[in-house]
Amino acid sequence: MRLDRAELRVVSLPLLRPFRTSFGVVADKTFVLLRVFGDGLEGVAEGVMDARPQYREETIAGALALLQEAVLPEVLGREWANPEALVRHLSGLRGNRMALAVLEMACWDLHARGLGVPLCTLLGGTRDAVEVGVSLGIQPSVEATVDTALRHAEQGYRRIKLKIEPGWDVTVVRAVRAALPDTPVTVDANAAYSLAHLNTLRELDTLGLDYIEQPLAWNDLRDHAKLQALMHTPLCLDECITTAQDARKALETAACRLVNIKVGRVGGHLEARRVHDVAAAFSAPVWCGGMLESGVGRAHNIHLATLENFTKPGDTSSSSRYWARDIVNEPLETTGGIMPVPPGPGIGVTLDVPFLDSVTRWRADIGAPARIAAGSAP
Repeated sequence: MRLDRAELRVVSLPLLRPFRTSFGVVADKTFVLLRVFGDGLEGVAEGVMDARPQYREETIAGALALLQEAVLPEVLGREWANPEALVRHLSGLRGNRMALAVLEMACWDLHARGLGVPLCTLLGGTRDAVEVGVSLGIQPSVEATVDTALRHAEQGYRRIKLKIEPGWDVTVVRAVRAALPDTPVTVDANAAYSLAHLNTLRELDTLGLDYIEQPLAWNDLRDHAKLQALMHTPLCLDECITTAQDARKALETAACRLVNIKVGRVGGHLEARRVHDVAAAFSAPVWCGGMLESGVGRAHNIHLATLENFTKPGDTSSSSRYWARDIVNEPLETTGGIMPVPPGPGIGVTLDVPFLDSVTRWRADIGAPARIAAGSAP
């Protein structure tokens, strides 16, 4: 796998409708897109960091600086046996999991295309389609939430996830559970609660939820362990888990009973697979989370979710729920709550470059630096 050059972009893709969580409202999804080129082929991936450090501590500006100024000049112009070799080379870099994931994921796409096989084959996937649920942002009213949940359940989605925050929780969840008594329903707090909200969390515990996702602080395993000991409903951790070691500690201490794996959050496909394997060793199910990705990130997620222990429906719902037009040519659409794996080598999608150009806010081309041959004069 040779890396000859790279292209970095900042892309801003307008959502069909605003998506509200406890963090705020998103109307346009702005993200880093990386293309790597070598041997006449291309690999592509997108970053999940935001402009402001709300979800995790990384930002778009920080990721661009690290990739453009430090990481890409170090890896371009070289031959790598595979993405694992590149990851080992960069293992001395601390943190910056999201920024490094962009490069690792793009290299996996490039490597799979070079071998002429789908990415899921290299990752060890076991299926050609995955079960998916839907994530519903905070709606204008309880009635609107129920209507939206019913509509998506009728479309066949295998799980309804409701975003919640203090003051928008028990009443709306109770209404949706009443409307959909036989549909798996979950809630995602995005770290908006603390143990001071224990009474509210205990009320949620009585509503028959499949799990409660990341109710407490983004970096607090201890309080999650305290809360899980008081709850019948399983807790699922998201923001707290950035490595397989995090997953082991969370499961060992009973801070959760299942894990949301976001490949961009944990540093790429290799670490995502390790988190998957650790959870399987604890008999804890995992599922593939989403970050409002375009078709590029969505395709990576679908391939990852083919691994055996992804036994809960993930967040890779139809692209048409989010975008009037995606940046990839191939439609990524579900039928009856099932998302097929995009066929073909790599992640199975190709860029709609003219449209991509129209939604690109910034672009930089990075070439391989000149290297001094061993033994030659400087």
